[in-house]
Amino acid sequence: MATRTDHDAHLRRAIALASSAREHGNHPFGSLLVDATGVVLLEAENTVVTERDATGHAELNLVRRASALHDFDTLSFCTLYTSTEPCAMCTGAIYWSGIGQVVYALGGDQLAAIVGDVDGTGMLALSCREVLARGDRPVAVDGPHLFTEAAAAHDGFWA
Repeated sequence: MATRTDHDAHLRRAIALASSAREHGNHPFGSLLVDATGVVLLEAENTVVTERDATGHAELNLVRRASALHDFDTLSFCTLYTSTEPCAMCTGAIYWSGIGQVVYALGGDQLAAIVGDVDGTGMLALSCREVLARGDRPVAVDGPHLFTEAAAAHDGFWA
């Protein structure tokens, strides 16, 4: 069982990946997949801008790769750590992949307060807990955590 210290270390890595995504010209979001023993299996950044793909969210990029490399049963013992609460699209992918736990830093409502509707396309305000509550198998959710550190990856980005 992961400790709070383990969670914080993995969340800090996800936040670092978010900063890296920003440096690469993308939106500041990052995630990683950790197995039951604490080994990091995969890392992913947001690629929406550089890949010109609206679905290139860090979590979805990670789930695609994880599903290609690992079976459902293996993923059920894994934790996805992410810099920001997964959106409804990414949460659906997490659910269908079999990943057993999600731990996030910045909450979706906290992100909305930072971002607003900068490009006029609107926001889909649906928490990952709401999406997962509709499934027929449990997926544990833990967050938000490390608000100040997670919010820093967005400083000045959305202005």
